[in-house]
Amino acid sequence: MTRHLPLLAALLTASFGALAQEAVPPAAPPTGNVAVVNGTVIPSVYANFVRQARMNRNMPEESLTKEAIRDTLINTEILAQEAVKKGLDKAPSFLAMVAFQRMDLLSQATLDEFLRSNPVPENILKEQYERAKANTGGTEYHTRHILVDDEKLALSLLESLKKKKAKFEDLAKKHSKDATASKGGDLGWNIPANYVKEFADGMVTLKKGDLSPAPVKTNFGWHILKMEDVRKISFPSFDKLKGRIAREIQQQALTKYVDQLRASAKVE
Repeated sequence: MTRHLPLLAALLTASFGALAQEAVPPAAPPTGNVAVVNGTVIPSVYANFVRQARMNRNMPEESLTKEAIRDTLINTEILAQEAVKKGLDKAPSFLAMVAFQRMDLLSQATLDEFLRSNPVPENILKEQYERAKANTGGTEYHTRHILVDDEKLALSLLESLKKKKAKFEDLAKKHSKDATASKGGDLGWNIPANYVKEFADGMVTLKKGDLSPAPVKTNFGWHILKMEDVRKISFPSFDKLKGRIAREIQQQALTKYVDQLRASAKVE
């Protein structure tokens, strides 16, 4: 997985939050003003900023009214003017914060512009959808497993289970090195594509109530499998997954774009 600085991760998240639908050109800022405070005009576009920020924080509807936003902007302008009177706008910490926020916002603007300029073609979305649909298949499996490092131990545990000398959940809690040990090895419902090939191949051969005939070897160790249940699933429609697929493709493109910019930058 490619690693990025926390700030970049925040920017990527913010970009996709704003582009949950198809990327569209930014709307022109509204004209006019919200109010005039001591001769200083508060532009109407500021109201958009406040409203969007509050919507992003899921604030109550009453905070999104024109009157509530106007009151906030007036109070903010009054406080800002008072800060200037006191010389707070000249403080080194304040100037550093302003410089950082400018850098942050410009970074965000670059990412948003990239997404608007690089929409994902419909045919690519459909190709990815069909690939995901094929990988998912039509069956979902509820499996438990016990994961150990040693094959001999795995064979011994499997023999105990076949002879019904112990319960699967108890052996999982005692011996499994997997994070699901505390849950008796319960992996929940999953499709084969969510597992490594060796595990998936062993899993799909089992019926409800079956134990794996032999331990399954993967790069994680030796697994003993138990099939709790099997059920058919229906894959979501293209329209329901279209936005999610687009965001995943765009995120990959964004990561590549940032990597390219960083590779060409002189970092000391």
